[in-house]
Amino acid sequence: MSLQLHKPNARGGLEPRTASVGNWRRQLRSPRGGDALPGNRLPDQKNTEMEPTSRARSLLFWAVLASATFVLLVIGYSTRFWGG
Repeated sequence: MSLQLHKPNARGGLEPRTASVGNWRRQLRSPRGGDALPGNRLPDQKNTEMEPTSRARSLLFWAVLASATFVLLVIGYSTRFWGG
C-alpha cells in the first residue's frame, strides 16, 4: 500500500496527483539563504544562546529570588497561613 496525494477535480471528487520528480533539493533551499545574497554568502545571524548571562546579573537574580522566598515564608508563618 502506498500513500498518494490527491487533488480536487471539477466534479467535486478527488483524483490522484501526478508526481513531479524535478529537483527536490531546490525545494529544500530557502530563498533567504546564500544563493539569494550577493556573492553566494550566508547571512550573518546572531546565536543568542551562546551569549552567557553576566555573573553579576545571575547573582542578582538568585539573591532577589532567595529574598522573595524568605519574605514569603516569614509572612506566611507570621500570619499563621501555614499553621506554625
